[in-house]
Amino acid sequence: MTARFRVLPALLTAGLIMLLAPAHLRAQGNPPPVGGVESQPQTWTLAWSDEFSGSSIDPSNWTFDTGGSGWGNNELENYTARADNATIANGSLLIIAKKESLGSNAYTSARMKTQGLRTFTYGRVEARIKLPQGQGLWPAFWMLGQNITTVGWPKCGEVDIMEHIDTVPLCYGTMHWDNNGHVQYGLSTPCDVTQYHVYAVEWDAAGISWYVDTVRYCTGNIANNINNTGAFHAPFFILLNFAVGGTWPGNPDGTTVFPDTMFVDYVRVYAPGVAAAPRGESGLPEAPVLLQNFPNPCNPSATLRFALPRKSTVNLTVFDLLGRDVRTLVNGDEEAGYHDVLFDGANLASGMYFYRLKAGGFIQTKELLLVR
Repeated sequence: MTARFRVLPALLTAGLIMLLAPAHLRAQGNPPPVGGVESQPQTWTLAWSDEFSGSSIDPSNWTFDTGGSGWGNNELENYTARADNATIANGSLLIIAKKESLGSNAYTSARMKTQGLRTFTYGRVEARIKLPQGQGLWPAFWMLGQNITTVGWPKCGEVDIMEHIDTVPLCYGTMHWDNNGHVQYGLSTPCDVTQYHVYAVEWDAAGISWYVDTVRYCTGNIANNINNTGAFHAPFFILLNFAVGGTWPGNPDGTTVFPDTMFVDYVRVYAPGVAAAPRGESGLPEAPVLLQNFPNPCNPSATLRFALPRKSTVNLTVFDLLGRDVRTLVNGDEEAGYHDVLFDGANLASGMYFYRLKAGGFIQTKELLLVR
């Protein structure tokens, strides 16, 4: 969704493959799998979610982008933080696009994000969504690298978990990054977007796979930073938005009905292969907990996760077999909740390491295997 022209073929760069197919399907980076693939059972632990079960949007989870600048895509809407454009009703988030003048824009809508509030590295990121259809409509569920404010786009990386345009019976999954300029890789899959579906990515140090419900339809390779894909081994935040018009979908016409709504039943983020911690009434653990890093083994980075029942002074340190500190990842006050911290072992030798969490009187240590 960020500052790009989606209807033009991307540039072919050395070591990448470009596929141009109907409905503006583009792919770069890796040969895609042929057809959909039924996913295999996987054990996941819920790390964070918003079930939209309250009476209003939770400000501890979401903030808003606002304004009508075109957002790099010649979009026509003015994004607002008004309840008229984003609200909770009957256990769902409703993002509503309206035909109304605001500033110099003829339409209003909303663009929500977890930036500065919730960030994630690896895992399964999913949402159950029902989408509008109409010429010039462009709803999306996506992620951006949290370092976008320092390195800019596309160096921060972008993962479009789901995009849909116009009345095309397809949804799109795409990754964007920098490799001597903007490059991208992605595919589309047939989908009746007017019905609820679970749109997801499963993301680890080896790759990113896109799903609609249980079917995997695309996988991108990011192992060992292939084709300069290092951006995808760092924290990302989540966005939900409903754009109107733009270079890719084109503008609304007389057939487009307003207002129209993007319905989001929930957004959930899972960590693979970790045990759930006992939880109190607040949904947080009853005591501090240190979870197993993922992936494990790692090469060269991993996410270390811990959870706190209340605000605490935290020290999270990685040390080697001789007890020597090799990384201090956290040293200070942290709020109650689940926390993800990126460990980068790029400058360390292969072998067994340990990481220790201290929070008040709590101390716990786990093993981390670095294989390079």
